[in-house]
Amino acid sequence: MTGETTVSTAARIHGRSAQRRVLRALLDQLPTRGGPILVTGEPGLGRTALLSWAAGSFRTGPVFRLAPGREPDGAGPTPGELLAVLRAAARRAPALVCVDDAHLLDTSARAALGHAAERLPAADRVGLLVSVAGHRAVDPDFAPLPTLRLDPLTPPRAAALLDDATDGGADPAVRERLVAEAEGNPALLLALVRRLSPAELRGRLPLPAPLADAATLAAVAGGAHTCRPAAAGDLLLTVAAAVRASDGPDVDAGLVLDAVRRLRTPSAGAERPGPPPEPAAVPGRREALPEQLAQGGDRLRFHSALVRRTVHATAAPERRRAVHRALAEALENGGRRLPGLLHRSWSLTGPAPAQSLADRLASAAGDGAVPAPYGLRATAYARAADLTADGATRAERYTAAAEQYLLAGRPDRARPLLAAARARAAPAAVRGRAELVRGLTELRDGPVGDAHQSLLLAASLLAGDAPADAATAALAAADAAWAAGDLEGCLATLAPGSPRAGEPAARPHTGAELPGKHPATVVRDHGAGMRALLQGRLDRAAAPLGQVVERGRTDHRPEALLRSAAAALLLGNVDAARRAGARALAAARQLGSETLVPQALEYLAYAELRAGRHPQARAHAEEGLRVALRTGQRNTAAHHRAVLALAASIEEDPDTVARHVTAALSTARRHGLAQAATLAQWAEARADLGRGRPFDAADRLGLLVMPGPGRGHFAVWRLAVPCFVEAAVLAGRHEDAAGVLTDFADWAAFGADRQAAAQLARCRALLAPPEGADGLYRRALDRHDEAGGDFERARTALLYGKWLRRRRRPREARDRLGTALAGFERSGAGVWAAQARDELRALGAAPHGRGSGALTRLTPQQLRIARHVAEGATNREVALTLAVSTRTVDYHLRRVFAALGIRSRLELARVVGQAERAGPAEKTGAQP
Repeated sequence: MTGETTVSTAARIHGRSAQRRVLRALLDQLPTRGGPILVTGEPGLGRTALLSWAAGSFRTGPVFRLAPGREPDGAGPTPGELLAVLRAAARRAPALVCVDDAHLLDTSARAALGHAAERLPAADRVGLLVSVAGHRAVDPDFAPLPTLRLDPLTPPRAAALLDDATDGGADPAVRERLVAEAEGNPALLLALVRRLSPAELRGRLPLPAPLADAATLAAVAGGAHTCRPAAAGDLLLTVAAAVRASDGPDVDAGLVLDAVRRLRTPSAGAERPGPPPEPAAVPGRREALPEQLAQGGDRLRFHSALVRRTVHATAAPERRRAVHRALAEALENGGRRLPGLLHRSWSLTGPAPAQSLADRLASAAGDGAVPAPYGLRATAYARAADLTADGATRAERYTAAAEQYLLAGRPDRARPLLAAARARAAPAAVRGRAELVRGLTELRDGPVGDAHQSLLLAASLLAGDAPADAATAALAAADAAWAAGDLEGCLATLAPGSPRAGEPAARPHTGAELPGKHPATVVRDHGAGMRALLQGRLDRAAAPLGQVVERGRTDHRPEALLRSAAAALLLGNVDAARRAGARALAAARQLGSETLVPQALEYLAYAELRAGRHPQARAHAEEGLRVALRTGQRNTAAHHRAVLALAASIEEDPDTVARHVTAALSTARRHGLAQAATLAQWAEARADLGRGRPFDAADRLGLLVMPGPGRGHFAVWRLAVPCFVEAAVLAGRHEDAAGVLTDFADWAAFGADRQAAAQLARCRALLAPPEGADGLYRRALDRHDEAGGDFERARTALLYGKWLRRRRRPREARDRLGTALAGFERSGAGVWAAQARDELRALGAAPHGRGSGALTRLTPQQLRIARHVAEGATNREVALTLAVSTRTVDYHLRRVFAALGIRSRLELARVVGQAERAGPAEKTGAQP
């Protein structure tokens, strides 16, 4: 190994916020304690850039860079020598040691580095960052180290990198193609940009085909795709080819073995005959696999997607075609027609159309009786389009491929196909279908105003030939207007003159409907119910929306179940919404429709929020956010972040609320998501109110609920009125509070929110003179008993208890405040529970739930983490002790704080200490 000391400025790096937080935590603790981190990722993901950023960000001591040297194997330092060097480096000041590409070190150097890293005492103040390539398994020498893995950039992050590299000069369609082609690899994305001429980048000339050619891929892979002997190369190529038709990262090892054997027979491999493959080069002996491959059970996969693509692209064309032909024969013999046809199409020579094969491929892709995942159908439709000569048919097949990619949760792949379809002349029905897919894509991941216009255009184009699809497009356009807070646009779209339901257009059945497509009766009833509801006619809305809800009880399609959940939420029937949402989630997962999963979780989260079950809402929103981000649905992710902000506003610290609010508003403002923005702003204000800052809360909420151009979303702002009234009264703004109660009284009488009647009585009690407030508080509590919901009832009991204490009625006040505290603890509302405890202390009462028995509310994992933290351990130290990630520790610690109603580690240490002294029953009291 060779080394040098450097002093540099922090490198600019796109994304990687989670990874940078981990590295920042290590750098911040180096003045007192050190530790190692192993950074891994496939070529091009930015391991070197991340280490450079860490080196440039470290200011409190020297930075040492170690790199693979030229010493003969065995000539490097021993583990003891290296450990002594690292300790000496940190003797005067904390030190950071960065070892890039450590997998290229010789055997003895790797062993020495791994041994030293594993045994480096934390007290030595040495931070050790080791980078290894992710296209191969981690060396056993480094396996014990805490690992930080780099994943591909999300499409928005990749798009931001592209905009930065091109100064925003890329044509939108070219931008989408580049982001999709790079698959989240930043080095590949930049290499593709460098390959294009300015005219190509701006869309004035056609893009080269293929966009990512063999030379570009090989340059980014940096030799990671090469291997010996030749038989191993055949295995790599066969796995790489098989994955193209697998709709997943792995393939059946038996299929690969069959194809490799066929490859060496004259019929399949006449272009390069050879001896049978060596046993060491075929699946079955895991230790014999090339380093680029991994085997799990009977499945084979590449460690790196980039290396897989490079292996396929750099192979000799005739050998590549022979491999696809061998795979086609193996699949067809096994009765797997669709992937077999795909491989058959890839075995053709030249780009000329092959109409017969294209028709067979499109027919198989559209055959609902053939089991196939959406991604595989999409690949088949796209390949059929490539082989089709007729422009209109090609556009239709590109659109069908985009539909399937949208169902698979890959909008990044759908967009370039839609652009290709738009570039060709086609009948109105085909163009309308493409606009429908485009509008639904933008509805989940783009400006909803653009989605609204695309969907209206789709409804117009489809009205003549496909009235059912036209009605679906119109209803989706109303959804877009709803998300944007455009009441007039929503009503106009739902007007009786807009496209209504009819007979479905004749088209191949693919075993799954496009997201947003529903039976004609569901479209008709949901549209009529929405319009009546927006016009304030609940009497006219109840029947059609009730029909939609009722049909959801027997329907098994996720699209119909989602409409059932939405209708139930409009009617305020949260139990029906939860049932339909849960069934929609199960159905979407069973069908493999990734794009519908976050929407089902969104409805579930809203239903739990409306029911006052914030922890359950948070659980659904956390999962929904992960899936939405993974499937490129930024708008859906913004809604989930708004739900998380609302949940956090009662149970978390302000930083958590602010983080979710900032992320939600970032997307909401760019894409015009008025509903998500209103929810996020409400969450921010409710956090202020819970922490005793009524003036700030009143200022924020006043913008949302008071008349004016800045009023919040038409379907949401009324839900925030009770918070505003409470904040305004505490801030001395009684007239403003009274001014919004008329509208809220109409909302309560409307009957779509079962909490509204109790909240109205509570608001009136806050504004009433002393002689009238008592009865209003009691009436509010009675209404809460009818409606259910611990959190809202606890809020009323808290306000009533405060009022009683100030009227010098301590016994009654203690009862109400104790009830409030119990309700907040059941709801996980730690912030509000703290208010109740403060009020009880002011009465001289000892709040319950903080001493003996408090830890019984924790799970076993939470209890273990709580004890380590109470002993003074950092989150990273707890993670290392329990063999979990720091993110897992942080997640559970937040839950511990919420469950115990505390705000700091000092309080946690006190609670744990009290519980430990209370006896052994407490020590084993955690419940799973």
